[in-house]
Amino acid sequence: MTKPPWERFFRPQSVAVVGASCRLHSVGRTVMKNILDSGFNGPVLPVNPKYAAVCGVLAYREVNQLPLAPDLAVICTPPAATPGVVGALGRLGTRAAIVLTAGLEQGRNGRGQTLQTAVLETARAYSMRLMGPNCLGLISTGANLNASFAAGSALPGDIGFVTQSGALATAVLDWASPRGVGFSHFVSLGNSADLGFANLLDFLAEDRATRAILLYVEAVTQARQFMAAAQRAACKKPVVAVKAGRAREGAQAAASHTGALAGVDVVYDAAFRRTGIVRVGSIEGLFNAVETLARSHPPRGDRLAILTNGGGPGVLATDALILGGGRLATLSPHTLRQLDDALPSNWSRGNPVDIIGDATGERYVAALKALLADPAVDGVLVLHCPTALVEGREIAEQLIPLIRTADRPILTCWLGHSAVAAARRLFAAERIPGFESPEDAVQAFLQLSAFERLRSEVRQSATFPEGVSVPPEAARRMVCEAVAKGIAWLDERAAKQLLTYYGVPVVESRFARTAEEAARVAEQVGFPVALKVVSPDVTHKSDVGGVALDLEGTGAVKRAADAMAQRLREDRPAARLEGFSVQPMVRRPHAHEIIVGINNDQTFGPVIVVGQGGTATEIIADRAVGLPPLSSQQAAELLGETRVSKLLAGYRNRPPADVGAVVHAVVQVARLAVELPEVTELDINPLLVDERGAIALDARVRLAPAERNTPPALRQSSVATQPPAGTVKPVSRTR
Repeated sequence: MTKPPWERFFRPQSVAVVGASCRLHSVGRTVMKNILDSGFNGPVLPVNPKYAAVCGVLAYREVNQLPLAPDLAVICTPPAATPGVVGALGRLGTRAAIVLTAGLEQGRNGRGQTLQTAVLETARAYSMRLMGPNCLGLISTGANLNASFAAGSALPGDIGFVTQSGALATAVLDWASPRGVGFSHFVSLGNSADLGFANLLDFLAEDRATRAILLYVEAVTQARQFMAAAQRAACKKPVVAVKAGRAREGAQAAASHTGALAGVDVVYDAAFRRTGIVRVGSIEGLFNAVETLARSHPPRGDRLAILTNGGGPGVLATDALILGGGRLATLSPHTLRQLDDALPSNWSRGNPVDIIGDATGERYVAALKALLADPAVDGVLVLHCPTALVEGREIAEQLIPLIRTADRPILTCWLGHSAVAAARRLFAAERIPGFESPEDAVQAFLQLSAFERLRSEVRQSATFPEGVSVPPEAARRMVCEAVAKGIAWLDERAAKQLLTYYGVPVVESRFARTAEEAARVAEQVGFPVALKVVSPDVTHKSDVGGVALDLEGTGAVKRAADAMAQRLREDRPAARLEGFSVQPMVRRPHAHEIIVGINNDQTFGPVIVVGQGGTATEIIADRAVGLPPLSSQQAAELLGETRVSKLLAGYRNRPPADVGAVVHAVVQVARLAVELPEVTELDINPLLVDERGAIALDARVRLAPAERNTPPALRQSSVATQPPAGTVKPVSRTR
């Protein structure tokens, strides 16, 4: 009977170590010692022609001399020998291998191939799956297997950890063991030349021994597979990630405003949010998040009650909650009466619930019961400052039965060190989330709320609105014809026409080739008018003085056009002047300027940007980024992440703007991004919005043949997440 591939990696019956060694501090010796020390029950087969035995185990000179086909092979041979080793294992019948060897992407064989490509081709020929190369290996505690060259092993547990960095893997093991953090599986992907995040997410999502999944991400190489697998996994159990490279310098320059605003890191934020992955900023944050996500009831919201025997910690927790975007629960009159009956008269009579420094376990229990009965409380943080009056352990013992039966998350924070160590051990044994500081506890509660919100969003299906007046075929025909002619940027007229096909209102624009013609067109349009330069070589018209507003009379229009032409000749002598765009002035004194656009990310494909528009949009940098397609609810939530959304609600003498009109534009632009992959960048800037609706005053669209673009990450999201070996583009990095 054929074994599933994951059985061979994580529950093998036999393991071969090719390149096993007796040399101290070598990879081959460390791997052998780790496998033997971990208590693996099956045959361990070292292969090395130099030794009769390795670590006391009979060694074999060649792979073809092995007495059986091992379920799993761990390869730590020199780069040049690795393709031959993979071939020999394949012929023997091995179908799973961990390639620890580094440098395969630099070396080449006699045919000019990189050694990594040669290894992948050989593995594919034998239907062999590979982990690595250039990785640390894996640890599977349920199988008593440490097939890695880590300095230590992992404690048994129920966390699945997957990392792209071998160096970080050793640091995490060193961090976790003293804290009692255990793992079901611990995997170093290395270059991810074959197996990647998507494969491991699919396995861990179904693995009964894994309660939560942690990821250390440097770069995603297969966006569609990653997104689909992450979404499936996050619907079943918590997935938490820390992403390196948040402050990447020198991001790829983009010609449009949206390109400048949609930085690499914010796109990862959007991708994680879309799939339901909770992102944290540190390794400690990973485990703090799991402490709560996998051990707590899901909250119904972000309203937290804080129960404390000290005012200071309660204030710190409140600050962290409010600054983090959470809310203090407003206690009902009934709850206040219950607390009055149970607490001393000088208790705080509000939230935080300060039950005074001499609080006993009975007082804590009475207060917690009252809070848990209040429907306005979504979770409770129980704080304790050590005193000489009552032992923290005693209070913990009395609270645990109540916490066990609670129907909402209860987080604990016993402040101090040695005086509260016993209480913390009690909470850990009962799998009750415990934290060292009020700030960490509040952050964990906010992550818990965010996780439930993300799961709800992931379950939404993005549907397109109906009723677009012009069929999308007209837009597709227009774009395809422009691409066939080699047009890189649609002119303003064409860009606005494309928007009308998708139901986005635009201001009328008329084209004039000369200054004299512009004056005549302006007279037909009616004064006042706006005049804009039209040049395929000018990205931002205002940069060359190519915009004039509120022009009255033909003379003013002609003079403005002549001046624009002169400035263009002086400032951009190579720029082509095709003519001028004449528009009626749109007078909306209470309107806000919004930017809505598309940028094409190299990894995730098209991304949608929305935020405050205008000529200073990059400087203000008020933007939110999401991945298409977007439902109306998702678009509204995206807009709600921006600062300008607060202005749209109205203030002083400015009435509330038509937010629904902005949401409609965002949804339609997201639809365009999915349906027209030839559109690599798009700017609507500004989209003018007030109480009467929204209208696009200016637009720019950049095109490229669809095959040059990264495929949209969410299109065909049901694509298989286990491609044939060798189909994944290798990632080269220094460790």
